[in-house]
Amino acid sequence: MKKYFLLLALGLWLALGGAAQAAMRVDIIGPGQNIVNLALAAPLTAPQAQATGMGAALQKLIEQNLSFLPFMRLTDPKAVLGGIVLAGYEPPALDFKRFQLAGSDIVVTTFWPDGDKGTRPVQIRAFETNTGSRLFGKEYPKVATRDLPEVADRFCADLLEALTGNGAFFRSTLAFVKKAGKLSANVWLVKPTGRDLRQITNMPGEAMSPAWSPDGRFVVFTHIDPKSHALGVWDRSSGKVQRIRFPGNVVIGPAFMPDNKVAVALSNGKYPVIFLLNHVFQKERILEQSNAINVSPTFDSTGTRMAFTSSRMGGPQIFLKDLNSGAVTRVSKNGTYNTEANLSPDGTLVVYSRMTDFGHRIFVQDMLTGIERQITFGPGSDEQPSFCADSYFIAFSSTRGGGRGIYLTTRHGGDAKKVPTGSGPASFPRWGMPVSASK
Repeated sequence: MKKYFLLLALGLWLALGGAAQAAMRVDIIGPGQNIVNLALAAPLTAPQAQATGMGAALQKLIEQNLSFLPFMRLTDPKAVLGGIVLAGYEPPALDFKRFQLAGSDIVVTTFWPDGDKGTRPVQIRAFETNTGSRLFGKEYPKVATRDLPEVADRFCADLLEALTGNGAFFRSTLAFVKKAGKLSANVWLVKPTGRDLRQITNMPGEAMSPAWSPDGRFVVFTHIDPKSHALGVWDRSSGKVQRIRFPGNVVIGPAFMPDNKVAVALSNGKYPVIFLLNHVFQKERILEQSNAINVSPTFDSTGTRMAFTSSRMGGPQIFLKDLNSGAVTRVSKNGTYNTEANLSPDGTLVVYSRMTDFGHRIFVQDMLTGIERQITFGPGSDEQPSFCADSYFIAFSSTRGGGRGIYLTTRHGGDAKKVPTGSGPASFPRWGMPVSASK
C-alpha cells in the first residue's frame, strides 16, 4: 500500500490560480543566511471551517519538520491579528495583510476539499505575503492517516527546494550504527527528523561506517567479529545481508562512488591501501597507496575528487586526490590528529574531526578560499561528520548529551539539533537518498 501511495503522491501541480514564479530565494551556501518567517494558516475543509482530523495531525508534522531548518522561524499564531482560520486558501479570499503585520514572509495554506477523515486528497500552497505570488502548490491524492508523515516530508522537501534550490534534507535517510554491547552493533536507518527508525542488520559482531549507494539499493559497512574483518553489504531490494572477506584483516571506511562502485581500505602488505571494487564487490584497482596508512575514502558527486586520511606525514591528516591527474594535496593544515574526512557533494568543502585538548571537534575546510572553520564546540567529543546531498547539512556523532548520539548542524555551524534514534549509543551517521524517498 505504501508503494502505491508513493506513486500517487508524486503530486500534481495545481492549475488553480495560475503558475506564479517564485521570487523569494534563500542563500544557504553564503556566510550570511537569510532568516525566513513562515506562517502556517489553519488547515481548512471549507471557508472558515478548520480541519480537526488528519488536517490537524498533518499540520503538527509539518511544524516538527520545519523546526529542523535553522533559517526558518515559524510565526506564532497568536501574533496574527484576526487569527489563522481564513475565509479561503488562496487569493482573493486569502487575507495576506494579517500575515504581513505579523512579520511573515511566507504563508502556507492547506485545503481538504472532501474533508479530512478517511482517505482524502489534500492541497497545500505556499505564498509570498508581500506580493501575493504563489511559490508552489501541490495536491496529494488519496491520503490516509498512515500517509501523513510521508506527505509532510514531501511538502517540506518541495518547500525547501522552492526556497533554496535543494530539498534533499527531507528526502534523505540516515544510515547509522547502534551499539548494544561489547562487539555488538548493527546498522539502522532513520529520517533526519527521527521518523521511520528501523534496524536493517542483525548480525553477531560489530558494524561500523555504513554508507549508502547512490541508487539507494545498498548500504555497505565494515563488519568485525572475533575471527575477522569483512565488508558487509545490505541489499534493500531483498533485505538480505552478505559478508565479503578479503585477504588480510583490514576493511576500513567503505564509500560509494557515483557509478555505484565501492572504494574501501584493505590490507595490502604493511599498510592499508584504498581499493576500488567492481559492481560485485571484488577488487578492481588501487586508488591510493603510499608507504603509510591510507583509509576512509570519500568522493564528490562527480567522482573525480577523493578525500581520505593518511599518515604519510606522521600523524593522521586529511588529503585530497584529483583522480584525473593523480595529484594529491594536503587539506588539514592545523592540528596533529585529523581524521574521518567527508567531502561535500559539490566538492567545495571537506569536513573532518580533529582531536583537541577538549575532545574531538568538527572542522570544515573551504577548498575555494582556503579558510578552515570550526563548527562544533562540544561539550563531549564530536566525531564522524557527514554531508547531506545539499552540501549544507552535516550529521555527526557526539557525546555532548551524555551517551553517544546523532546530531545535525550546517556548514556554517550553529546550534546542533539531536536526531531521535531511540535508546542505545548511536554513531557513524551517513546520508543517503533511497529511490522511494527521492521520487
